[in-house]
Amino acid sequence: MTLSKSRILCILLNWRTAEMCTRAARAAVTALEGLDAELVIVDNDSGDGSFEQLTAFVADQAWPHVRVIASGRNGGFGAGNNAGIRAGRADGQEADYLYILNPDAFPEPDAIRVLADWLDAHPQVGITGSLIANEEGGQEHTAFRFPTIASEFEHAIRFGPVSRLLRKSRVPIDLPKAPQRVDWLAGASMMMRREMVDQIGLFDETFFLYFEETELCLRAARAGWQTVYLPQSRVTHIGSVSTGMKRWTRIPRYWLDSRLYYFTKSHGAGYAALATLSHAVGGVIWRLRKLVQRKPDADPPHFLGDLVAHHLRALLTRSAPRPAPQSARRTP
Repeated sequence: MTLSKSRILCILLNWRTAEMCTRAARAAVTALEGLDAELVIVDNDSGDGSFEQLTAFVADQAWPHVRVIASGRNGGFGAGNNAGIRAGRADGQEADYLYILNPDAFPEPDAIRVLADWLDAHPQVGITGSLIANEEGGQEHTAFRFPTIASEFEHAIRFGPVSRLLRKSRVPIDLPKAPQRVDWLAGASMMMRREMVDQIGLFDETFFLYFEETELCLRAARAGWQTVYLPQSRVTHIGSVSTGMKRWTRIPRYWLDSRLYYFTKSHGAGYAALATLSHAVGGVIWRLRKLVQRKPDADPPHFLGDLVAHHLRALLTRSAPRPAPQSARRTP
C-alpha cells in the first residue's frame, strides 16, 4: 500500500449535529493516519452549543493536527466549506488537496488515501469522490451527469420508454464497479486539487444548499479538469441528517433558488426557462398517468406548482436567489 506524500486539508462541516460529527471526526482521523494531513472542523454557526462541545471533544482526544473553528455565520454548505478552506492548515503550508466530508459520513480507513493516490497519479483529474453506502450496505447514487433540459423532462415524466430514449441524459448514472470519469459527484466525500480550486474558484456562496457541488464540477469541466468516481474509496453515509430532506412535506425555497440559479448561471436565463417548462410538461403528463393508474405520489406536496410559481415570480420580479431565513436553514 502506497501513501500519498501530498499535503491534505480535510474540512468537516457541522450544523447542529455535534454528536454525529464526533463520530465522523474519529473516522476521519483514522483514515488520515500516515498522510501529511490536517483536519479542520467548521461549526457553521449552529447556535446550540455545538462549537463548545466539539472544541471540548477535540481537546480531550489530544489529536495532533485537528482543530475546531467557527464560521461566524450560517451561509450554507458552500460558505461553510469555504471557511474551512480559507482557514488552511495550521502549519502554514498550503494543502495540495482539499477533502470535503459531511458530518454524517464515515470514511473507511483507506478511503481518503485512495482519493489522494488517484490525484497523485492523474494530474489531469481535479476532483475525486467516493462510493457512498448507507448503513444497511446499499449504495447511494452519488455520481451524476449534469442536469439539462432533457434530463428535467426525463425525471419529471417518470416513464420507462422515455427514460430509455433519454438514457444518456439521465442525471443519476448506474454506479460503476471501476474508476470512471463522471460529470459531478455528491459532496459527502469529495477531494479537490488545490491547483484547480485556485484556477476556478471556491464554492459559489450564492447557493445556500444543493447544486453547489454540481456547479463547481461544471466550472472544473469547462476549465479542462476531470472528475472521477472511485468505488475503491468507501464511505458510510447516514444522509439528510441536517437537511431533513427525507422528512420534507414541501420543497424548501432554498432548493428552488439553487436549482434556478444553477441553470441561469451555467446556461443563461432562456435555457433555465426551457428547463422549467420541460419539467412542467413532463410533470403534468406524470400526474395524469398517476391519476389514471392510481400511482403513489413521488414528489413533496405542491412540488410542481411551487416549481413553476417560483420561476414565474423570479421572471416577474427579476429577483436573484437570496439566502434562506434563519428559521429555514438546514446545512451540513
